[in-house]
Amino acid sequence: MGEVRNIAGRPVYVCGREGPCLAVDYDLSDLIGDLFGAGAEVVAIPLARLGPDFLRLSSGVAGAALQKLVNYHFQVAVLGDVSAAAAASEPLRDFVRESNRGATVWFLADLAALEVRLAAAG
Repeated sequence: MGEVRNIAGRPVYVCGREGPCLAVDYDLSDLIGDLFGAGAEVVAIPLARLGPDFLRLSSGVAGAALQKLVNYHFQVAVLGDVSAAAAASEPLRDFVRESNRGATVWFLADLAALEVRLAAAG
């Protein structure tokens, strides 16, 4: 479960730290239903909720999960420390860097970093 918070003037659905793995298609579909029901524009997902294969790009988990959320026009913030995984994987490091340059998917440390990012985006 999660809750909607107003962060920098935007309705952000903040997923709880506990719950089903959101990289599983049916659980991700349930989340999307919750996002629409809550009127959210942005979803903040703790990294731990995305499963162990999310940061292994060759698994396809990150691409599938993020693409599904983006296709439904949600901005996505993955919250947590990805530095160790990114240091060990050049493709992941590039993916995180390019995502953070854009406006749709961000890898951020926490909600405070999301608030700064949303405020800067206007």
